[in-house]
Amino acid sequence: MRLLFAPVMLLVVAACSDASGDASSLSAGDAIMAQKNNHIDYVELAAEDLSVAKAFYGAAFGWEFQDWGETYVSFTGAGLDGGIRGGEKPVDGSTLVILYADDLEASEKRVVDAGGEITERHDFPGGRRFHFRDPSGNRLAVWTKAEE
Repeated sequence: MRLLFAPVMLLVVAACSDASGDASSLSAGDAIMAQKNNHIDYVELAAEDLSVAKAFYGAAFGWEFQDWGETYVSFTGAGLDGGIRGGEKPVDGSTLVILYADDLEASEKRVVDAGGEITERHDFPGGRRFHFRDPSGNRLAVWTKAEE
């Protein structure tokens, strides 16, 4: 099932259990999928130019990419697998993808050096974060725990 939330698309894995609901009779593969049931499984971003998006996320966060034709690339290394749809202008919405960083200042520097624009910084109980726009216009954030 696909649920569309601008600017990202989240794919949610369907339930995997037998008709009785007994997870003990599931195969190993089905048991893994059952553990993913109702968890966010995949994130998609939009980008007008896939090469710009790949260069940015590779430089800023070390993500790795697999091309799937002219208009789609998947990524790994982000903690959650995802993809980038090419040829689409991002739409600003209420969904916000938030990454974690042990060193917030170093992460912010990599984002800026890779071509991102910092749009907001703030502290909150338990941590600090910054928001940014990638070169395609997607809005994301990075946070870290407060120092004790």
